Parts: sequence; C-alpha cells; structure tokens
Amino acid sequence: MPINIYNEKNNEKLAWLCDEIWDLPQQLSELENWLESTGKNLPIGEYVADIGFGIRNDANGGGGGISKKMMDIMSQIGMEIYLSEYPSK
Repeated sequence: MPINIYNEKNNEKLAWLCDEIWDLPQQLSELENWLESTGKNLPIGEYVADIGFGIRNDANGGGGGISKKMMDIMSQIGMEIYLSEYPSK
C-alpha cells in the first residue's frame, strides 16, 4: 500500500508515499517529512494517513515513533492515522 493519504469526506487521494517500502520506521519518517513540507498547508478538514506496513521478521521490540511535531500538524489539519498491518513477504 504503503501510505495512502486522502480526504475522508470525499475519498480524494492527496498523496501516495513510500511505494514498495513496508518498514514502519522509514514510513513514519517519510510521513513526517511530507507533513512538514506539504500536509501542514492543507485546510482544516477530515484526512486520513493509512499506513500499510509489514511485520519485520527480525523485529525485537522498538520501531517507529510518532513525534509531537507530527501530532501537532495532524491535529491542526484534522488528520487521523490508520495502521494496516500486512504479513511480511
């Protein structure tokens, strides 16, 4: 999938990030960059960032984090995050 950003009211696709990248920490970093450069300029609305990520076979705790900066921007524009977990390839 990996990150599909859309307007929840009308399903308008706004962005598609991390094509073929299924690693959650890397996806969150890319989402943060997008929010800081583009997303923060969206008018207040109802948006979704649906993150499709794969389970890491070698996972042993840890992983990606959602920074306060990301939460602030998402809160200001009205964005929610959906986490869609898929089996690893």
